[in-house]
Amino acid sequence: MRPTIVLTTVGANDDAHDLANDLVEKRLAACVNIVPRIESIYRWRGNIARDQEQLLIIKTVDERIAALKDALFARHPYEVPELVVIAIDDIGDAYRDWLIGSVE
Repeated sequence: MRPTIVLTTVGANDDAHDLANDLVEKRLAACVNIVPRIESIYRWRGNIARDQEQLLIIKTVDERIAALKDALFARHPYEVPELVVIAIDDIGDAYRDWLIGSVE
């Protein structure tokens, strides 16, 4: 199992805590950090849009990505959910062991 970080955003008024709790409860994530009040500027349907959002930093392992994606997309509030997967190349031994143990 390779530790991995997944990034997604939800709207400022969406219940990020409930989503994060669900992912951890189902052992799809060892931990989810919720970063409130980020501002995103992006292109959407030919226009420049600006929104307040929350960033979820999801710590998981590569073997859980498909199931995490299914769970996330099943309840994600956006029409086009963000899902960015970042492989972790270097991680402390104790943290790696905890992370892997939390999703097994």
